[in-house]
Amino acid sequence: MSDLSQISVKTKTVASIAVFSALYMILRLIPTVPMIGGVGTFSASDVIAPLYGVILGPYVGGFSVFLGTFLAIALGRSVSFMFLDFLTATINAVALGLLMKRKWVPVVVLYGILLLAFFVNPLTLLFVPLGNTNISFPFAWLHIVAFIVLLSPLGRRASQWVETLKPASVTWGLAILVFIGTMMQHIMGNILFEVTLNQIPVIAGQSPIIPATAYPGIWTTVFFLYPVERLVVVLVAVVIGIPLVTVLKKSLFRAENQP
Repeated sequence: MSDLSQISVKTKTVASIAVFSALYMILRLIPTVPMIGGVGTFSASDVIAPLYGVILGPYVGGFSVFLGTFLAIALGRSVSFMFLDFLTATINAVALGLLMKRKWVPVVVLYGILLLAFFVNPLTLLFVPLGNTNISFPFAWLHIVAFIVLLSPLGRRASQWVETLKPASVTWGLAILVFIGTMMQHIMGNILFEVTLNQIPVIAGQSPIIPATAYPGIWTTVFFLYPVERLVVVLVAVVIGIPLVTVLKKSLFRAENQP
C-alpha cells in the first residue's frame, strides 16, 4: 500500500506540473499593459503566480511557473531581462508556497535580501520628489509596507487562515499572502530592470539598453503607477483565488499543503 501511495503522489505531482505549467504558458502569452521604460508587456499570468504557491506549494508551484515561462517563450512570447524574467513570478510562487508550509524565516530573509539589493543599487531612486514641493517620499514605500506585514503576526497567520477554508478567513489570508508575494515579484523585477538593461551590458563593454541618466525619470513615473498596478493584481488574484483555492484544497491538494 505504501508503494502505491508513493506512486500516486508522484503521478499527481507530474500531472500537476503538466497541467499548471500549460495553463501558465497560455496566460503568459496574453499581454496586458506595457512595461513602463522597459521592453515588452506584462502578462495575464501575473495574477495566478501567487496562487500557484498557495495551491501547489513552493516546489511544484515554482517549477510550474518556471516551466510555463519557457514554454511561452518557445511559442513566441517576447524575452525580457536576458531570459531571467522567470525569476520574478517564480520567487512569488516559491515564497508563498513556503509560507503555506509555515517556513516563515526563509521568506523573511529572501525579502530582506531583495530589498537590500534594490536599495544599494546606484540606479535606484530612493526618494521621489512630490511635484514642485520640497517633500520627497520613499520610492519603495509599498514594498516596505509588505515587508512589515510579513514581519508582523499577519505574515505567520495568513496561511493558517487559508487552511481553514472558511470564506472570510480565506479572503483575508489570501489577500495578505498575495500582497506579500506580488510585492516580492515587483522588487525582483525592479532589480532585473536595472541590472540586465544597464549594468550587465556596460560591464560587457556594450551600450546599455537604457542609459543610466534615464532611470530617475522612469522611476518617478513608475512611482505613481506601480501601487495601483500591484493592488489591482492583488484584487484580481484574490477574486479568482478564493473559489479556486477553496475547491482545490478540499480535494486534490489537501494533503500536499499541510505543514
